[in-house]
Amino acid sequence: MLISPRRALSVLTSSLTLSLVVLLASPSWAAEKARLRVDDYQIEAELNPHLHQITARAKVRFTALQDVPVAVFELNNDLRVTKVLDEKNQPLSAERVTQDSTVRVQLPVGLSKDASTTLTFEYEGILENADNSPVPGLKLAYIGDDTSFLFYAGRWFPVVGYGLNRFTSTISVTVPAHILVIGSGKATAGEAVAPKKPTASVLPTKTFTFVSTKPSFPGTIVAGIFQEYKSDEAGLDLHVFFKPTHQSQAPAYTTTAVQEFTYFITLYGLPPSQKLNVVELPGDTLPYMWAPEMAGMAGPSITEKTNYRLLADAIAHQWWGVSVSPESKDDWWLSDGFSRYSEAMYVENAAGAAGLEEAVKDMSVGALAYDTVPLSSAGKLDIFSTEFQSLATDKGAMILHMLRWVLGEDKYNKTMRDFASEFAGKSASMDDFKTIAEKNYGDQLTWFFSQWLDSTGAPEFKVKYTTYRLGGNFAKESQAKQERSPGFRVTGEITQDLDLFRMPVDLRIDTDGKTENKRIEVVGTTSPFSIETFGRPRRIAVDPDHHVLTNSTDVKLRASILRGQALQQQGDLSGALVEFNKALDLNKNSSLAHYRVAEVFFFQRNYQSSANAYRAAIDGDGEPRWTEVWSHIQLGKIFDITGQRERAVGQYRQATQTNDNTFGALEEARKYLQKGYERPKEKQ
Repeated sequence: MLISPRRALSVLTSSLTLSLVVLLASPSWAAEKARLRVDDYQIEAELNPHLHQITARAKVRFTALQDVPVAVFELNNDLRVTKVLDEKNQPLSAERVTQDSTVRVQLPVGLSKDASTTLTFEYEGILENADNSPVPGLKLAYIGDDTSFLFYAGRWFPVVGYGLNRFTSTISVTVPAHILVIGSGKATAGEAVAPKKPTASVLPTKTFTFVSTKPSFPGTIVAGIFQEYKSDEAGLDLHVFFKPTHQSQAPAYTTTAVQEFTYFITLYGLPPSQKLNVVELPGDTLPYMWAPEMAGMAGPSITEKTNYRLLADAIAHQWWGVSVSPESKDDWWLSDGFSRYSEAMYVENAAGAAGLEEAVKDMSVGALAYDTVPLSSAGKLDIFSTEFQSLATDKGAMILHMLRWVLGEDKYNKTMRDFASEFAGKSASMDDFKTIAEKNYGDQLTWFFSQWLDSTGAPEFKVKYTTYRLGGNFAKESQAKQERSPGFRVTGEITQDLDLFRMPVDLRIDTDGKTENKRIEVVGTTSPFSIETFGRPRRIAVDPDHHVLTNSTDVKLRASILRGQALQQQGDLSGALVEFNKALDLNKNSSLAHYRVAEVFFFQRNYQSSANAYRAAIDGDGEPRWTEVWSHIQLGKIFDITGQRERAVGQYRQATQTNDNTFGALEEARKYLQKGYERPKEKQ
C-alpha cells in the first residue's frame, strides 16, 4: 500500500470532509537516484497474532541500474534479519542501519549494470506499535488478535524504490485457521493444518497465497475476523469485509463501491482487474489505504452516512497508482492528485455542481497551504512531509480541475482516457501526460503547465468597471436591422498581482434581465474587457464557478487553520496558535479559528482561555455549522473538569438542542448527560 495524502486528523481536528494526512518527515525518504530495481518477490510469512510476532522468508530478485557493490533495502526497524543468502544459498553479511531503516548487503563480487541476481532474507520480529515505524508515529504494520495489517508502506519486507518500483510477487501468509487473510492477486487458501505437537496454546493454521503476475505495488496484507458481503453487479467481483459492528453499513458501502467503480470505468476504461476487496481497518492507523484490488477504510471512517468521498479516492487509485504509476517523485501527483480529482468528479456526479464546488474549495486550501515549492520540484521534499502531501494531492487535483476548464469537457475526458490506456501497467512522467493533453487540445500547453507546475502562488482577482447606457445612432442601427438593441456597455479591467499569469477566466454579469457570461483571457496583471448587455448590470463576478485556483481571503484563512492543525498534530502547540491567530487576523469572527484556538488551550489545560475561545466560536460566523454543537460539548467538559456539574449539564443540553449530529455530537452529549466527563489520566 502506498500512503496517500489523505489528511488523517481526528474527527475534531478537521473541518474539511477530506483532510491532509499529517505525517512527520523522515530524512531517509529523500533517497538518492535508484541503484536497484526489484523485479519479483517470493515471500513466506507466518503470523502469531497473540504474540504480535512475524517470522518470514523473502526471496528477492533484482536488477542493478548501475554498477553496485552493496545492495540496500528498506526494512522496518522492528524486524531483525537472521540470515541473508545469495542465489547459491551462500550466507552474506548484512548491516542493519536503524537511522534510515535499511539493510545493506555486501555483494562479494558486486553486480554490474543490467545484471540480475537473487537474495533470500530470513527475518523475524514483533509488530505491536508505531515506535519504530518507517514513518514516525504512524502505525503501518501491526499483528494482533483482532486484526493484523502489513502495509507495503510499513516495509514489512525488503523494499526498493517505494512507490516507484513496480514488481510482481507471490506472497504466502500462514495464520491461525479461524482468521481470514486479504491481499492482492490471485488468491488461494489451503486446508487447516493441525500443529505437529498439539497443546492448549497452539491453534490449527491455514496458509493463504496471493500471486500477482502484473508488475504493480502488491504487498499489503490484512488479516482478521470479518463478515463478508459480495456483489457481482455490473460484472464486478466485489467483496466487502467489515467487522460485525459495521454489518448494518455494509450493504450501503457495497452499493456505493459498485457505483464508484463503474463510474470510473466510464471515465477511464477498464482497470487492470475488475476484482475489488473493500476491507475495514482498525481505527489507530490510516483513515484509508489502497493496493492492487484493495481499498481499506478505518473503522471510524465507516459511518451511517456513507463516506463516499473517502471510498472514491481509494477506488480511483486502481487506475492512478495501480495501473498508471509515477516515474519519479516529481511525478507523484499523477497518482495522488489524479485520484483526488477523480473523487471530486464523482462528488459532482453524485451531488451536482454544489458538491463539486465544496470539493474544489477543500482542494484549493490544501493546494495553497504549503505553496512554497513548485510542484515540478516536489521530489526535493520528503514524501511524507505535509508540504509534499499538500502539493501532490491537492495542487495536483486543482491542476486537473483547471485543465478541464481550459480543454473543455470532451477533450479533457479524452485526454484522461487516452493517458489511462496508453500507460496502463506502466510508469509515466509529467511530460507523457502533457504530450497527450496537447494532442487533444490541438495546440501547445507549455504556458499552462509551466505556470502551475513550475511556479508558486495563485492570483487574487479584482475587478473594476464602468457602465454606459447605449442609445442614439447605435440603437437606430440595431432597430433598422430588426435586432434587439443592447442597452448597456460595461468596460473595465481584471487585475491580479502575478506578472506572468495567463488563464481564461469566466466573467459573470448579473443584470435586470438575464445573467450573461463571457470568457476573458487574463494575461499579466491587468486585462481590459468590454461587454454589452441588454439589462442594467447589477453585479460582476470573476470566476464565479471556481475554475481557477485563486488565493482569496477565505482560502488564506482556511490554509492558516490547516497549517495550524498540522502543527497541533505534531505536538507544536505554540506554532499551531500562531497559525490560528493568523486566521483570526483575516477574520476575527471566524468560528473555526476560535474553535481551533480553544482546542489548543484545552490541551494545555488552560481552561479559562479555552472556555473564552469556545464561547467566541459560538458567537462567531457559525462556519462550519458543527462548531456550535461541539463548542457546547467542550464547554461542558470544562465545567465537569472544574467541578461545576450543573453548568456542564446545561451545556450538554444546549448541544442536544442544536440537533446537529456531525461527528456523532448528539451521542457524545447524551453520554455526558448520563455521566460527567473525566479527564484521562496521564500515562506514566
